[in-house]
Amino acid sequence: MNQRYANPYLIGVLLGLVLLFSFYTMGRGVGSSATFSRIAAAGVELAVPGHAQEGHYFSKYLVDRRSPLMDWLVFLTLGAGLGGLFSAFISHRIQGEVVRGPSINISARLCLALAGGVLSGFAARLARGCTSGQALTGASELAFGSWIFMFAIFAGAYATAVFFRKEWL
Repeated sequence: MNQRYANPYLIGVLLGLVLLFSFYTMGRGVGSSATFSRIAAAGVELAVPGHAQEGHYFSKYLVDRRSPLMDWLVFLTLGAGLGGLFSAFISHRIQGEVVRGPSINISARLCLALAGGVLSGFAARLARGCTSGQALTGASELAFGSWIFMFAIFAGAYATAVFFRKEWL
């Protein structure tokens, strides 16, 4: 089954234009890890009113009277997810399956995916930005730490691929 994908060079140029537009209109770049912190802050505030405002981490998302979910990055992340879903729908790529290698069962694959997602989310907040925030925004601003982050991401991926390669062969 030969499926066509978008031209990666064209998508790269369009992504650069989105980043430029973001700098021009919002005064800052893109990133999505703060969205999940805002969702967590809203959830804690909903479950235990006042508790999130006492702590240092969530209090920065609850400084004014509006919901922490009323931020442009929340809508950017929502739009990216819905845009990806729409793209998959119009290109007939939506399938109900768990993509995995032949030597791993579905529950192990889902556990590894969950563990990787949790670890990535924690690391993104520790690094003060996700890959889109660090690699796109930080690198476009020529931030030294963001360049180190990008090289570390690629080096870490290549280093750990050796251990997980057998799961996909």
